[in-house]
Amino acid sequence: MTKPSFNSISGVSAQPRQFLDHLFQAAVERALPLANTARFLPRPPMPGSGGRTIVIGAGKAGGAMAQAVEALWPLDAPLEGLVVTRYHHVPPRPEGLPQRIEVVEASHPVPDEAGQAAAERILAMVQGLSENDLVLCLISGGGSSLLTLPAEGLSLEEKQAINKALLASGASISEMNCVRKHLSRIKGGRLAAACAPARVVTLTISDVPGDDPSIIASGPTVPDASSCAEAVAILQRYGIEVPGDIMSLLEQGALETPKPGDAVFDGHEVHLIATPQQSLEAAAEAARDAGLAAYILSDEMEGESREVGKVHAALARAVAMKGQPFQKPCVILSGGETTVTIRKQAPGTPRGRGGRAGEFCMGLALALQGQGGVYALAADTDGIDGIEDNAGACVSPDTLQRAVAAGMKLDQYLDRNDAYGYFEKLDDLVISGPTYTNVNDFRAILIL
Repeated sequence: MTKPSFNSISGVSAQPRQFLDHLFQAAVERALPLANTARFLPRPPMPGSGGRTIVIGAGKAGGAMAQAVEALWPLDAPLEGLVVTRYHHVPPRPEGLPQRIEVVEASHPVPDEAGQAAAERILAMVQGLSENDLVLCLISGGGSSLLTLPAEGLSLEEKQAINKALLASGASISEMNCVRKHLSRIKGGRLAAACAPARVVTLTISDVPGDDPSIIASGPTVPDASSCAEAVAILQRYGIEVPGDIMSLLEQGALETPKPGDAVFDGHEVHLIATPQQSLEAAAEAARDAGLAAYILSDEMEGESREVGKVHAALARAVAMKGQPFQKPCVILSGGETTVTIRKQAPGTPRGRGGRAGEFCMGLALALQGQGGVYALAADTDGIDGIEDNAGACVSPDTLQRAVAAGMKLDQYLDRNDAYGYFEKLDDLVISGPTYTNVNDFRAILIL
């Protein structure tokens, strides 16, 4: 099949859905590890020093990040290590590329035994290092679940229950990771402390608003400025239960993390190799290449997904009907990490399926009310929206009309958080498969 050409507005108008897919791919490609790693790699330990290079890490981009290091690292320089990624997120290995870093798979977004076993192995791997050794840590979104090692006295099952409650609560990513860091033996800078006195260089792909390395994957190798008291407040705010003895330890400050200024981080380096803003800029450039004006609202948007969708719809309608604040034709882009608060359902109600991007699209479609000339795509840049097989969904002017013809009422699907069920029946799911990177939510609204 011939790839669509988008070098003019007429080409965009003829295939708006394909054009939005094109922008999504531009955003993803900008964040691929192999294109972003080389300039941040440290030099190997000096020959004859006896120093080792150990690669550790976790995240949805972990497999691709490990392959990038293997492709770029000198063949005559020793390299070893272990990285954990999400199930089915290990990219195909390029022919002729020797494997020097072990990659294992574990569960996301709820941790499992495989992730715990990987965390235990990684922690053991960095014991007894010297100042001549180099630890290269590869971190990307999803690492909070994949690199799980519960605090002493907390079982994996209890950690799983807390994680599920956090995911359903509507808490922001920074709030969730504050709790996770204080209930872990490896997050919140504790992994860096275990590496001492070795030099630690962290390469990270940001999936969080603000690009704070201490929040990405709960910052296992960077200082943590949050506190046990903040974790307690978050748990209480969202009514999340933890075992009584663990809550007592939190209240006493006994599960505190290493803080900024701690000597354990002296000489360490942290590099952001890909960010949401860079991917939005790549999509904007692709839109401008097609002759369209492109506007990036923000790469840090948070809030309830459906409500964020409604706000985007109000802006799109203003552009479409009044030419304010932007003139059409144009593309409006945004990123960040919204949240979905799972609604309680009556017994026997089918379980909703979906994620942040799909919920955004439902809120957007409801508020657009079939506005002519407005098309949209929202997707997670890792290729998986929630726990299903789609990256996100698309909205077009006839979305509501086609749904009614199919006997579907949007408000009913919203009530049970069932974006997947809604857009699947309309053939409007975005299915890309794992992308092997992760710079969080991507949203594009095309107004013709």
